[in-house]
Amino acid sequence: METPLEQIITTGARLGIKPTDRVLVVSLAAQTLALYQGGRSVCSYPVSTSRRPPSNIRNSLGTPTGLHAIAERIGGEQPIGMVFRGRVPTGRHYREYLPEELETDDLITSRILWLRGLEPGANQGGDVDTYERYVYIHGTRHEDRIGTPASAGCVRLRNLDVIDLYERVRAGDWVWIGP
Repeated sequence: METPLEQIITTGARLGIKPTDRVLVVSLAAQTLALYQGGRSVCSYPVSTSRRPPSNIRNSLGTPTGLHAIAERIGGEQPIGMVFRGRVPTGRHYREYLPEELETDDLITSRILWLRGLEPGANQGGDVDTYERYVYIHGTRHEDRIGTPASAGCVRLRNLDVIDLYERVRAGDWVWIGP
């Protein structure tokens, strides 16, 4: 039985992609995100993934599985709790919104790590493209739900955790999402 890191390296080799030094491993079952550097565990955070079953299909609202990379890092200079719309800071903290102002209860806060699938036909291209689905690792105003499946497909972290993670990773770093 392969470990998650061995599974990631095997998948990368199959795709002809050289592994990155930093790898994030999201466990859907455990609702955790672990950061590995140089093959060693550096830190781990509780997360919240989709309340629906995992799925790579557009409009499924499931968290996509497989090998991804961080395509873009957004929000590095923003204060904790900043709300983003269309990946642009609104200038307001999530506590400043009244319920009637919200189009959605699933606000994106503090930082965004936008994911790109690396597996053609599985999470890249067509109706399974993670990047085109706007799947992120991001902060949330619902920190009380971290540790349980509650998102609409993204990987949510507590605001301080996503800021800490943002400082540790770079665009191009691998992200594995699996059981």
